Amino acid sequence: MTIRKIKLGPVVLTALFGALSVFFLLPLVWMMSAASKTEKEVWTFPIQWIPDDWNFVQNFKTVWMGDVSFGLFYMNSVKIALISTLATLLVSAMAGYALSKLKFTGKGLVFSAMMAFMMIPEQATLVPRYIMIKEMGLYDTHAALILMGMFSSYFTFLLRQFMIGVHNDLLEAAELDGAGFYRIFWSVMLPLSRPILATVGIIKFIWTWNDYQGPLIMLNSPNLYTIPLGMQFFKEEFGTTISVMMMASLAAIIPLLVLFLVLQKQVIKGISIGGVKG
Repeated sequence: MTIRKIKLGPVVLTALFGALSVFFLLPLVWMMSAASKTEKEVWTFPIQWIPDDWNFVQNFKTVWMGDVSFGLFYMNSVKIALISTLATLLVSAMAGYALSKLKFTGKGLVFSAMMAFMMIPEQATLVPRYIMIKEMGLYDTHAALILMGMFSSYFTFLLRQFMIGVHNDLLEAAELDGAGFYRIFWSVMLPLSRPILATVGIIKFIWTWNDYQGPLIMLNSPNLYTIPLGMQFFKEEFGTTISVMMMASLAAIIPLLVLFLVLQKQVIKGISIGGVKG
């Protein structure tokens, strides 16, 4: 009978990271707990993690069926985040493919210009973007936010770097089989880039979902507001009612948690893999 030696280092690191994960999850657990409590129990100290008097249903009704149109804000955020994410994936994937695999005049200049644009702070372009959207007649529309969000030098750079690692032999084999330019892109390059596409998709969705600055500048009608702006309505009406605010905050982060749990394997793969191994 052989006795396996246990290395102390990995065990210590696992225990340490496990303790840190519990520490970082505590705010989320407290939010879930507070969303299920009466207002009196929220202020109980020491913290009572499991409430004696469950008030989850009433807090839920206050958020979703009250005077503030939380459901409308929610659907606005879902609409903008989904369309912006899909549009960004398509545009960035096409640009990344062109900059990584195609040969054309000025390719190096285009890439250098894109890298230079990445150094410009987003806040420095707010006024030009606002003027452009105003002149196009898109002010106070969701189309303005989608149009501004669908182009990204950063995500194009990520996809380009990943696609560079895809062997040209795979593309040449598809070309010999009779696949055209678009068929190679859709049927070969995109499936091979699935890990990085999932990573970009999650990051883009989270950025768009949590964006406060863009909607604040480009939207004026309350019925078009997204959740970050809609939370201001809750703050004005329920700012002192912590349990209701936590219920609204919990509802706001659920799509992000679901998205990450569904695509976490692809994200980890996209971060760890730099290309397709031959």
